[in-house]
Order: sequence, then structure tokens, then C-alpha cells
Amino acid sequence: MGHDHSGGAESKVRLFITMMLNFAITVAEVIGGVISGSLSLISDALHNFSDGIAIIVAYIAIRLGERTRTESYTFGLKRAEIIAAIINAAVLVAICFFLIKESYERFMHPEPIKGALMVGVAGIGLIANIIGTLLLRKGSKDNLNIRSAYLHLFSDAVSSVAVILGGVFIYFLDVYWVDPLLTVLISLYVLKGSWDIIKEATTVIMMGSPRSVSLRDIQEDVESIHGVRNIHHIHIWMLNEKNIQFEAHVDIEDMMVSESDNLRKQIEERLGQRNITHVTLQFECDSCDTKALV
Repeated sequence: MGHDHSGGAESKVRLFITMMLNFAITVAEVIGGVISGSLSLISDALHNFSDGIAIIVAYIAIRLGERTRTESYTFGLKRAEIIAAIINAAVLVAICFFLIKESYERFMHPEPIKGALMVGVAGIGLIANIIGTLLLRKGSKDNLNIRSAYLHLFSDAVSSVAVILGGVFIYFLDVYWVDPLLTVLISLYVLKGSWDIIKEATTVIMMGSPRSVSLRDIQEDVESIHGVRNIHHIHIWMLNEKNIQFEAHVDIEDMMVSESDNLRKQIEERLGQRNITHVTLQFECDSCDTKALV
């Protein structure tokens, strides 16, 4: 079967452009944060730097996932993207905890902040983050790896808005506690999204059943086929978000091999309707001692 790699090539170009944008923002915001004294601006810079690293990791994972299968890796290296998603999300979690700690220090020992400079630099960051978010939005819908990089950028766009609002408050009202408060709120928001990605990616790594598939529904559907006595010893897991693997024992009535092949086609067709992409069936005639579904 042929495969279209045009989508992957497009994703790589978008990742490269976004990476360059993020490293440029990082430099600008670190300089602006040091001069203005704004922790939330420096936190935004750290997020942007992690974005750039996340995009590099995502790019490498895409390239690894495109490699052909070998005798050593019969599934290929498609799970590299899942590992990349976990790494990127875990880095975000670590950064968030660090920033929350730094925010506590600022609450206890507030420092003067130049609100006007803070707003100007954050505004530049916001524009670049919006561009990066739009570039990766399309690919994030179907790819957990791209989605983790997209979350980095989206969270930075949100944090840039927060930093701008904070800078306005600081400039007009001299309320410096707004800066660490915004840092904490941004960090909590990013933690939530990162944790969701880690949970989903861990389910894939641990070969968990996809949430979109019900084993009981599969059992009922397959056992309704004439000639099938029962289906048991089912294993279903995700190679990545797009590839659901399925294997099972199917107890069938006594029949010719040619007749059982027709059953195989029917079962594979019904499983295909549930987006299961790879099916391995072991036909038998009352061979297993136990007939448990799992």
C-alpha cells in the first residue's frame, strides 16, 4: 500500500519556521525580562525556549517515525513520536514547578518592574506565538507529538496575553504582585494540558486499549457472524494515535479452510469500521481450555 508523505514534509517545514521564531522570542524576552525586572516575562522566555527544544524533539521524532521497518524494529520507529510527546510535556511540567517556586519568592520579596518595557516585549512574543500556533494547529489534530509542541506554543500565546495585561496594571497602578500571580496562573494552566498529554501518551506506551473502542461491542459484533462460536484472548493496543493493532483467538465451527477465510474477511471488515488498522486472528475449533474475553 502506498503512503503519502506530503503531510509529514509540510509538518517539518512548519516546525522549522516555528522553531526559529521561538528562539528569536526567547532572546528578546530574556533581555527584556532582565532589564524590566519582570519574572513573568522571563517565565514566558523559558516557555519559548522549551518550545524551541520541543520542536526540535518533535522534528527528530517525525524523521525517526518515517524510517522503514527492519528485522530489529518490525513496527518501525513510529513510537518515537509518542516518546517525544512525553519528553516535551514532562519538560513543561518541570518548568512550571520551577516558576511557581520563583513566584513564591517574588510574593515574599517584590521588586520594581518596568511595565512599559514588559508590555512591549510581550507584545512581540504574542505575535510570534500566534503565528507559530497557527502553523502547527492543523497537524495537532491527528498527531500527539505535534499536539505537545502545539500546546507549548498555545500556552505561550496565552501567557503573552497575561504578561501584557500584567504590564498594563503595573504601569498604571504599580501593583507588582500581579507579575508573580500571573506566573502561577500561567503555570497551572500549562500543567493541566501537559498532564493530559502525559496520560494519553503513557496509555499508548503501556499498550492500553484505545478509549474509542469497546471490547464488549467487538465481542458482540464478531460473535453475531454465522460460523463464529466465540472470540477470546483479545489483545488490542495502539502503535501510535493512527495505528490500532488487534489480535485474538476465534473459535469457529468445523469447516474448510476456504470457508474460514470468508469469516476472516468479515471480521476484518467489521473491525476496520472501528478504525482498527492491523488485525491478526488465530482460528481454532474448541482448542483453548479457557474462553475468557481477555
